[in-house]
Amino acid sequence: MVTPGNYDGVHLGHRALLAQARATAGETLDVVALFFDPHPTRFFAPDRAQPLLTTPMRRRAILESAGADAVHVERFDQAFSSLSPEQFVDDVLCQRLRARAVIVGEDFRFGKKRAGDVDALRELGTSRGFSVATVSAQRSGGAVVSSTRIRHALMEGRVRDASVLLTRVHDVGGVVVQGDQRGRTIGFPTANLDCEDVLLPSDGVYAVVFAIDGEHVRGVANLGVRPTFKAGRSVEVHLFDFDRDIYGADVRVGFVKRLRGERTFSGLPALIAQIEQDVVEAKRALGSVGPDLLRDL
Repeated sequence: MVTPGNYDGVHLGHRALLAQARATAGETLDVVALFFDPHPTRFFAPDRAQPLLTTPMRRRAILESAGADAVHVERFDQAFSSLSPEQFVDDVLCQRLRARAVIVGEDFRFGKKRAGDVDALRELGTSRGFSVATVSAQRSGGAVVSSTRIRHALMEGRVRDASVLLTRVHDVGGVVVQGDQRGRTIGFPTANLDCEDVLLPSDGVYAVVFAIDGEHVRGVANLGVRPTFKAGRSVEVHLFDFDRDIYGADVRVGFVKRLRGERTFSGLPALIAQIEQDVVEAKRALGSVGPDLLRDL
């Protein structure tokens, strides 16, 4: 049972594909999620490609959590992009993955110049011995769920809207690095992150959940240029009730709610007062976050 797609974000629509594949597979077939790396748009138009929601490694982990028995990542290069629809079916679906059934979205396209569609896939499946079923696009709030829609929400800071479409908080991985330690001097020490190459929400202050060594720690994050200090762009997280040396640690930050945009303060007293208010608001927002939204963090 193979279900191919781009799967960036593993959102509601992707999960519907996996759920249908799981139901169709029953107890006899494994569900194999297939995606392509790099993303086709990054291959054909790297200068115009949108930032990704997930790295390939992260995508694999979430797909497995969402019900895939295995994940197959197909290298998208010049040779692969030149495969005809028939070659894609023969080489990838039949030879490499030995598909007995294929589940796709209704708009699925494949092969050179996206020449193959669902009807072509069905015809090829009939002659090659696999069945084809489709899943309708999922809708939320009156519109189709898509990775593009989620990107727009994040770029506007609407992380709660994004979490509804993802069925989880949007998170970003990174390594804790040495910062300027200015936060420590004003009573709010921060973990500064060197983040992986995925989409960050728009600059601002967020209530977050910080995942480290299997533990979830709550906190407040600042994304942006720290205009009061003219200190340059950063991602820094102040953690509540946490005092450990974590330099060099691999962590993830899940964005729960945007509290405010970045702004310049007249001095340290005004900044400290605002941070104190941010902490109160973040704790209030984090008090209502359910475990389902954190299940993949």
